[in-house]
Amino acid sequence: FIRTKLRLEQMAPGTLLEVWLDPGEPMEQVPESLAIAGYPIELVEDRSGFFALQVRRPLAE
Repeated sequence: FIRTKLRLEQMAPGTLLEVWLDPGEPMEQVPESLAIAGYPIELVEDRSGFFALQVRRPLAE
């Protein structure tokens, strides 16, 4: 979660980031933590062995 949040903070507002997560604990905790922090989750996709999560940096924080 921390690495993803730091990367989002470096990106321009409105930019979309794709994050790859392992199943289990990362997939359970990272999307929830990002949503609580105000980062909208746009897509979660199962890619056979890992999950691709697309999250957008908000226009205004």
